[in-house]
Amino acid sequence: MKYLVIIEETKTGYSAYSPDMDGCAATGSTREEVEKNMKEAMAFHLEGMRLESQAVPKPRSYSSYLEIPA
Repeated sequence: MKYLVIIEETKTGYSAYSPDMDGCAATGSTREEVEKNMKEAMAFHLEGMRLESQAVPKPRSYSSYLEIPA
């Protein structure tokens, strides 16, 4: 499955979260590192949900860029 991941630049690097996975987040010093860490965090999160017999969330979020006159 493909999940939307939001990556934001911070004062110390990058942070990421998925709107479809409550409580799942990651950080990293670089964009590459935060993406790697988030992929690992999401896999770990889903594994834990399966072990607890919880339903795996279906992807429901999407992204879009909107042009607004400045």
